[in-house]
Amino acid sequence: MPPGAYNLSLYQGDTHHWTFTLWLDSKKTQPANLSGATAKSQIKDKAGGSTLASLTCAVVQPNTVNITFPSSLWSGWPANRNSGVWDLQITYASGDIQTVVAGTITSTQDVTT
Repeated sequence: MPPGAYNLSLYQGDTHHWTFTLWLDSKKTQPANLSGATAKSQIKDKAGGSTLASLTCAVVQPNTVNITFPSSLWSGWPANRNSGVWDLQITYASGDIQTVVAGTITSTQDVTT
């Protein structure tokens, strides 16, 4: 199954948070089993390209992943970079890996520094 689409809009310098709740069915009655799972999320300049940021991911039982883009990550952000791609990848206890959501990112340069 292809990952769901979710585009990120970032304001440079700010902390950003997202929560993704994973389900096995479209009616959202069967939660995904994230017991023993880990989550990883990165922003890159393009698919297969350079990593711009590795986001902080926390799996919350039974089926939620919280992602944080801390403001400290902006210190390594390339000058004049305002676009890229990202995804969220789950590694299940079985060892299976699934990318559950992916999209583009756009960032707006902040005014207050």
